[in-house]
Amino acid sequence: MPKTIEELASVIVDTAYHLHQDVGPGLLESVYEKALGKRLESLRLSVSYQQPVPVIIDGVTYPDGYRADLIVEQRQLVEIKSVERLTNLHFKQALTYVRMLQQPLLLLINFGGMIFKDNIKRIMNDRALKQ
Repeated sequence: MPKTIEELASVIVDTAYHLHQDVGPGLLESVYEKALGKRLESLRLSVSYQQPVPVIIDGVTYPDGYRADLIVEQRQLVEIKSVERLTNLHFKQALTYVRMLQQPLLLLINFGGMIFKDNIKRIMNDRALKQ
């Protein structure tokens, strides 16, 4: 069982890499999400799928502000994409997500690209690091 967030991230990246190698690009996000989650569960990691995350704006709570694609071991956010290439919008959304959950790190994984290493990004929450 991975002890640190870095060890956990390493296991997730390695598992996602092998999934990308085995399947390749072209499937829906939801398929990659379930397949990655099942592979992580087979490693005895806990995985939450599409967990609702409340958003509070001006004192108003929106219970389903967004849904986290995967939360692994209740501490590692994973955002799944299946697009030709990641855009600035994907990075901005991921940064907002990791800040809202006050977590230090989010893995943004795009299964739609041909080369895996060009399609995985670590989004650091600078606000969480300062606390």
